[in-house]
Amino acid sequence: MTVDKRTRCGWAGKDPLYVPYHDTEWGVPLHDDRQLFEFLILEGAQAGLSWITILRKRPAYRAAFARFDPRAVAKFGARDVRRLMGDEGIVRNRLKIDASIANARAFLDVQKEHGSFDRFIWSFSDGRPVLNRWKALADVPAETDASRAMSKALRQRGFRFVGPTICYAFMQAVGMVNDHVVTCFRHRELAKR
Repeated sequence: MTVDKRTRCGWAGKDPLYVPYHDTEWGVPLHDDRQLFEFLILEGAQAGLSWITILRKRPAYRAAFARFDPRAVAKFGARDVRRLMGDEGIVRNRLKIDASIANARAFLDVQKEHGSFDRFIWSFSDGRPVLNRWKALADVPAETDASRAMSKALRQRGFRFVGPTICYAFMQAVGMVNDHVVTCFRHRELAKR
């Protein structure tokens, strides 16, 4: 068995879920509306929890939330909320569940207004990834002017669980910013895109 000696961001550790997430997903520019909706819901679900908790629950979230089809989630009603509150595979927080449904409806409104959620959300990074050059994890901010502007715009459109910190985590996850530390092998790979 070969040992992978590539240098990664310290948060990736050696967890069998975290490492492939770090290596193949985190920070990769996403432009698919369904995947953007998935990350918006998952980042909101993470509030107050660790990302690894949400990553472990991701398959259950996909099943519970109609594979993150915003049209289907927007139609969820009281019966669906009861079903979700009883689903041990997800975070059973009524406020977060209600927010996910409200966010699906707001998401569809943004798609209608802008043609796609992708077009709207990427406007907060001028349509391209911001390449940061952090030397250490401690240098990475929890929020930025862009995430504060995104949060404000989303809240004005009826989104919930979209504070500036959640928005910045979303921006990192979907590749709107490259926040891999400069010593991480992914920083260089993603900077070439």
